[in-house]
Amino acid sequence: MSENIRHDETVDCRGLSRPIPILKAKKAISKMKSGQILEVLSTDPGTKDDLPSFADRLGHEYIGEKDDRGFTRYYIKAK
Repeated sequence: MSENIRHDETVDCRGLSRPIPILKAKKAISKMKSGQILEVLSTDPGTKDDLPSFADRLGHEYIGEKDDRGFTRYYIKAK
């Protein structure tokens, strides 16, 4: 699902813990146009639970995630 996703913006939250990845994602996606895709890089395991509910709550589309070497890439499409 999240393989080969072309993203428009990346927020690097590696090494940061809750709630910082969500706060940074919120700030970044608020500046994006509808249909653009935000990639969030995170090492915090809590992001896996937080990001999908964050996207849903604000009306954005959670596309999925992809595990990488020591971190996870998350993808959200702006409303």
